[in-house]
Amino acid sequence: MERRRSKRITVNLKAERISCTDNCSVFIENLSEKGIYMITAPSMNTDYVPGSELDLELELSNGETISLNCNVKWSYDSSPEDPTSSVGLEIIDPPFEYKEFIKNLQ
Repeated sequence: MERRRSKRITVNLKAERISCTDNCSVFIENLSEKGIYMITAPSMNTDYVPGSELDLELELSNGETISLNCNVKWSYDSSPEDPTSSVGLEIIDPPFEYKEFIKNLQ
């Protein structure tokens, strides 16, 4: 049985993690009205602890950005051959601009 409340949309977008101090670029693989699947390099020395909050700045294809406050739902590191980490995020109170962006993708 599917646990998701919203349909996932496959994308290839860049984002910046606002609350870190080094190179914080991440990639968004898919998203929905209230969730994001994010890929990041483990070399960022950042633990993504379920239940913790983080802020993202999502870069849209038209050059605009949308700030999102998110809650980490899950995370895991890939194998040593694949130097990435996968993180599932829940968007806390998605802003109007984000909802419009999602609506236009569907």
